[in-house]
Amino acid sequence: MASRNQHFTSRQHMLRRSFEIYRYCDAQPGEISLHHHDFYEVYLFLGGHVCYNVESRNYHLLPGDILLIGPTELHQPRIEKDAGVYERMVLWLDKTFLESLSTDATSLTRCFDVSVPGHTNLLRLAPAVRAEFQRLLEQLALENESQRYGAEVMCRGLLLQVMVELNRMAESLPPDGAGEKDAGVVPQVLRYINEHYTDPLSLELLASKFFVSKYHLSHAFNRVVGTSVYRYIVQKRLVIAKQMLAGGVAPTDVYRHCGFGDYANFYRAFKAEYHISPKQYSGCAHNTFHGG
Repeated sequence: MASRNQHFTSRQHMLRRSFEIYRYCDAQPGEISLHHHDFYEVYLFLGGHVCYNVESRNYHLLPGDILLIGPTELHQPRIEKDAGVYERMVLWLDKTFLESLSTDATSLTRCFDVSVPGHTNLLRLAPAVRAEFQRLLEQLALENESQRYGAEVMCRGLLLQVMVELNRMAESLPPDGAGEKDAGVVPQVLRYINEHYTDPLSLELLASKFFVSKYHLSHAFNRVVGTSVYRYIVQKRLVIAKQMLAGGVAPTDVYRHCGFGDYANFYRAFKAEYHISPKQYSGCAHNTFHGG
């Protein structure tokens, strides 16, 4: 029995401190902007015509493809218009919760770790393996909705099985090359931004540094990444800022380490993006991670 479809919302925060699982089927999906979240995401593509961008890679998805997306990775699905029904399953996992399920010998977060040699966001599986994994996710979704005796225990057991299988698959499958990198300058620019986000950065500076015109860089960047150079820089800095705030660094110290010129600019950018002030987020994160 398949799990039921749910109504899609653009919410990018979790309502629970453990996991959430959804199955979406949209005949007319809206546009989803480049974003990130503070949790791990397992995405199972079931149908439609979608090119999924994760940082500098564009994945042209096939039914059954699995994407593994970590908390600091900016990503965005690009859904072709008039391309039929867009169907997928999404599993969200709280960072602290997933770490609590791990052991000293078995890290269940390893498959999301970009520093692991051969890491890939995409798992493209053989049909039989893919079908078994989808069955596991659908069983987890049904138990999550169930009021039957022991449902929460079943969910925990299924989650452990799902995450062990994902890590085994990620370890055994080599990158399949489905993620297409831009042949031009964009990957170099992205790498430079990720390494120098604390420095002054602008479209003009980056174009000059990589010996291309502002027009060419702007056009190529939008095509590959799905957003402007300026917005990517701001979002990358905000990703780092959120990690620092969650780690207990004071808001008035964070902006100095994230490339914002002053606290006022940092405050405005943070509030505009997350609809909460840095100080409020810091308090919420402290309560979430420290049990207050």
